[in-house]
Amino acid sequence: MSSPADRRYSESHEWFLVDGDLVTIGITTHATEALTDITYVEMKSPGTDLAAGDSVGEVESVKTTSDIYTAVAGEIAEANGAVVDDPSIVNNDPYGEGWLVRLRVTDAGPLDGLMDSAAYDAMNA
Repeated sequence: MSSPADRRYSESHEWFLVDGDLVTIGITTHATEALTDITYVEMKSPGTDLAAGDSVGEVESVKTTSDIYTAVAGEIAEANGAVVDDPSIVNNDPYGEGWLVRLRVTDAGPLDGLMDSAAYDAMNA
């Protein structure tokens, strides 16, 4: 399955979708398959300021707990409460309803240094 072409990807399996000054962050299908059943999601609260490389929160599965990182600086504008209430949404729809946080950013430029979908899919082939 190909990763959506409308976003950028990190080597640590986060995806980033830009919409104006908002960047939505989630984890990839590859990550959900490696984690297997996600049992717990905790994201930092709206209003939290983050630098590039900071953790936005964590997901826990039957296998491990993984921090989720941002590639851009910004303020958390929204955390997806639905995935906190029902972590299985992340497994079932990682590129849609399973998004994790939205950051308000002033510069999405660092995302240009991340992989496009073809490069990300090739890395995981």
